Amino acid sequence: MLGEKRRVSVILTMFILGLLLGFVGAGGAGVVVALLAAVFGIPIHVALGTSLGAMVFTTLSGAYSHYQEKNIAVRCGLAVGLFGALGAFLGAKAAGLLPAGDLKWLTAGMLFFSSIILAARLFFPQRMYARAESLPAPTGARFWAAAGGVGVVAGLLSGTFGVGGTPYIQLGLLIFFGMSVQQAAGTTMLVTVPIALLGGVGYLTDGNLDLLLLAKVVAGLMTGTYIGAKFTRRLPPAVLKITLAIVPSLGGLLLLSGS
Repeated sequence: MLGEKRRVSVILTMFILGLLLGFVGAGGAGVVVALLAAVFGIPIHVALGTSLGAMVFTTLSGAYSHYQEKNIAVRCGLAVGLFGALGAFLGAKAAGLLPAGDLKWLTAGMLFFSSIILAARLFFPQRMYARAESLPAPTGARFWAAAGGVGVVAGLLSGTFGVGGTPYIQLGLLIFFGMSVQQAAGTTMLVTVPIALLGGVGYLTDGNLDLLLLAKVVAGLMTGTYIGAKFTRRLPPAVLKITLAIVPSLGGLLLLSGS
């Protein structure tokens, strides 16, 4: 799909993006989609599938790190993740039915909305989380109903738009499971692994996942993110918050610029 020179360009571009994302601690799945589609001319469906496939590797390492720090509610994460995987697979199939032009606009809208949620979460955490953390964790049938609802909705959004859905998963864990902010962040990493995996499989079975391109994206991103994370403490917290909130919007703007 890409010539060798352009494949090298993909690695270098993803490495630079990884440096930025690692530096500020952002996920950046939407920016990956936007760069592949707008800069390298990758069809939007393939860009979405590649983004989801890359997330499998990046979230695995993050989930393992959070597990070591005891920030993951394993049972809840696995339950929500399994329902999310089903939703992601269905979402990937739904994306395959949408025209490329419509999918670009919908994905960009999803990114802009994610920026709004992230901004609210970062700058007004007390208002968003105070009541949620005081709620009792659901048990029995309520647990499975909550896991199914949060998982399927987050999976559908992630599978259809290929952008991870991290803010939505975290809000679901906070509101319906009464988790602390730290535990919600860690558990979200675990939830995202099966969502990204099954979503990627959905795109792969439709012929919308280039495995060689995926390898280039993963190589560049993971290397850049690892190095960039070493310098995070050098940025003031306010700069980190602002950057985290605007990264999805930048991806949305870039995606629309290529329409």
